[in-house]
Amino acid sequence: MAHDVRMSGRGRGARALVAGLLAASLLAGCGASGAGSSGGLPGAPGSVASQGAGVAGGTPVAAPAATPAASPPPSATPIPDPSPSPGSTVAASPGPTAPAPARTASPAASRAASPPPSAATPAARSLPAWRGGIDLYRAGVFTTQRTWLWCTAAAIQIARNIVYRSADHTTAFQGASFAWMRARNRYRLPLSGGVDAQGWAAGFRHYVNPGYRLHAETSFAAALRSAVTRLRLTGLPVGITVDRGNHAWLITGFTATADPAATARFTVTSVRVVGPLWGLQSRNGYDMPPDTRLTPAQLSRFFTPWRYAPLPMVWDGTYISVQP
Repeated sequence: MAHDVRMSGRGRGARALVAGLLAASLLAGCGASGAGSSGGLPGAPGSVASQGAGVAGGTPVAAPAATPAASPPPSATPIPDPSPSPGSTVAASPGPTAPAPARTASPAASRAASPPPSAATPAARSLPAWRGGIDLYRAGVFTTQRTWLWCTAAAIQIARNIVYRSADHTTAFQGASFAWMRARNRYRLPLSGGVDAQGWAAGFRHYVNPGYRLHAETSFAAALRSAVTRLRLTGLPVGITVDRGNHAWLITGFTATADPAATARFTVTSVRVVGPLWGLQSRNGYDMPPDTRLTPAQLSRFFTPWRYAPLPMVWDGTYISVQP
């Protein structure tokens, strides 16, 4: 994804700098989209206020989203290597640098999310008791992305902190993981284009858990159901691309009418999201305080289909997530 920048803006000077640096990047920390940012979030709960563009009562102030000057980014070209088409799984890259936690179920292998079990399976019975929802977030795991481009790297850092119960907030990790993921992009993007979906999925496998796979769903509902099911079965956070692939978030929890590990008959009632721009910017929902609770309708304003304006990509028009 290519750029958080177009959503940024603390003063004209900051916007001008951001526009100059990141004309079209999102997943890099925000970098491969180029489409306009989504609208503000109505009625998101919370009580943290930030400086500049504030968040009052958890609702981003409805100020116009700042967009960098539309200067065309350098052309990006596909890297001629065999890569999976949307929805297909990505070949596993080297395992994580720390021992991976045990997984309770194997990853889905196609665009269509594997249907959850219709009855409690042995894997489901070994999970923590279902109490209407799950939330993996805890104090000390959050870290703000250190540059406008590093949203994907910061999201990986937060996910590692959650999974390994660590508290790494170093700039060095973000810089190194950003470079590592860019080297594994499907497309050859300018620096402002950051990390694409394939590169981000490789980062999850390498730094968090080898079971992560890239998913490209054709509908919001399918993408959300698949994401929360995998979160429940594995106890690991899910990465999603927001603002048409221009930024990276984590889903760290959810509530539902029934346990997705035990039945396919459930409705998602809320999700918990973490966006690494918080602390650097909070404007029109990008980003809200960590562990903000959103309804599915609210999430749908941000979790939108991938679209990278400079060139067609295999994920165009699909909802991108990286699931364990």
